[in-house]
Parts: sequence; C-alpha cells; structure tokens
Amino acid sequence: MNDLSGLLSSKDLDNVPKIADLRARLDSRLTDARDALVDISDQAAQRTREVAKAADTYAHEEPWRVVTGAVAAGVLIGYCLSRR
Repeated sequence: MNDLSGLLSSKDLDNVPKIADLRARLDSRLTDARDALVDISDQAAQRTREVAKAADTYAHEEPWRVVTGAVAAGVLIGYCLSRR
C-alpha cells in the first residue's frame, strides 16, 4: 500500500491524462482497504481476548483437568521426541 501511495503521489505521472481521477479512486480504495484491515485486526484482538478470558475462567474452575491435560500433552510430546 505504501508503494502504491508513493507511486500515485509521484509528479512524473502528472503528464498522463485523467491521472487525477485515477489517483482519487485508488486513494479511496486504499483508504477503504486500510480501514477494513484495521477493523479485522480489532475483531481478531477482541476475539483473542474473549478466548483468553474463557480459558482463564475454565482453568480456575477446573484446575485438575488443566493439569491432567498438560501432563498428558507433556508425556505424549516426550514419547514422540524420544522415539526419534
């Protein structure tokens, strides 16, 4: 996006007909794309916080299940690594 913005702001393109219209449309699309990426990033961050909170709540409500799962995963990983 930065490269395209730099290209569009280049004064070398001023000789091309209808370049102002093209610049305006592309700038609008770049702004829309940038806004969409920010929205997606915000949604992903919010969802990550929700999942982390749910995991924290579960770990506090069921600590022995979490410990058992961690031990089982450790044993499985250790077994797989020892077979190499």
